[in-house]
Amino acid sequence: MEDIKKQIQQDRRTFIKKVLGGSIAGSLLLVIPMPATTRQYVEQIPGMQDEKGVFTSKRFAFVVDITACIGCGSCCIADKAEYNVPDGNYRTWVERYIIDDHDQVYVDSPNGGLDGYTKPREGLPHPTRDTFFVPKLCNMCEKPSCTQVCPVGATYKTEDGFVLVDKTRCVACSYCIQACPYSVRFINPETRTAEKCTWCYHRVRKGLLPACVTVCPVGARKFGDLNDKTSEVWKILHEPHVISVLKPDMGNEPALHYVGLRREVV
Repeated sequence: MEDIKKQIQQDRRTFIKKVLGGSIAGSLLLVIPMPATTRQYVEQIPGMQDEKGVFTSKRFAFVVDITACIGCGSCCIADKAEYNVPDGNYRTWVERYIIDDHDQVYVDSPNGGLDGYTKPREGLPHPTRDTFFVPKLCNMCEKPSCTQVCPVGATYKTEDGFVLVDKTRCVACSYCIQACPYSVRFINPETRTAEKCTWCYHRVRKGLLPACVTVCPVGARKFGDLNDKTSEVWKILHEPHVISVLKPDMGNEPALHYVGLRREVV
C-alpha cells in the first residue's frame, strides 16, 4: 500500500513538471467549481434510493387550488418566518382579483398578502361582481429561462427538478430576474444575492412538506411526487378539474399547476 501511495505522488509530480515545462499539449483552463452536484442533494431525499441503493427518480409538482384559497395570508407569513424574508420582498405572495359589474379587472397585493384580505377594496367606480385570490410562487420550470442566462452558474437545476440559487456564486447581476416570466425573483437587500421560492427544498430533502403547504387552513396548496400514483398531486392532476399553468406560451413548462385558473389571471 505504501508503494502505491509513493507511485501516485511521483506520477503527480511528473505530470506537474510536464505541464510547467510545456511538454503536455494544450492549455490550462481555469476551472470554476460548480455548485454541489445535484446527485449529492437527491440522494439525501428519503425514498430516492430503493432498498438496494439503486437511484430512483422523483418528479415533484405543486398544485394551487384558487377555488379554495381564501386569501388569509398564512402561507406568506410561514414563508417569511421560515426564511426571514426582508420587508418589502416576497418569495410567495397572494394576489386579489376583483371584477366589477362592467367586467373591469383590478389586481392588487398589498404587503404581498401578508396581512390577509379582511376588508373589501375601496374606491372602485363600480360595484364588485366577483373576487378571488391567486397565490404566486416559483414555477420550478422544466425548461427554466433563468438558468440559461446566469453568467456564473449560480442559478441551476437539480436532478430532481428544483431550480435553486447558489448564493456563494451569485453576483447579483439580475439577469435571472429579467429572464423569469413569472416575476418571482428579487435581489435580497441584505445578502445582495438573487432569491426566490425554493419549494422548501431543505424540508423536502427531509421528507417534509413545504412550510406554506403545512399552514394552509383550507388545503389550497398541495405538493407531492407525480411518479407516485398514490400521491395527492397525482390524483388531482388526473381528475376532471380545470387545471392550467401560467403563461404556457412561454415554453418554460412549469411544475406549478393551478386548479380553477381563470382567464383574468396574469
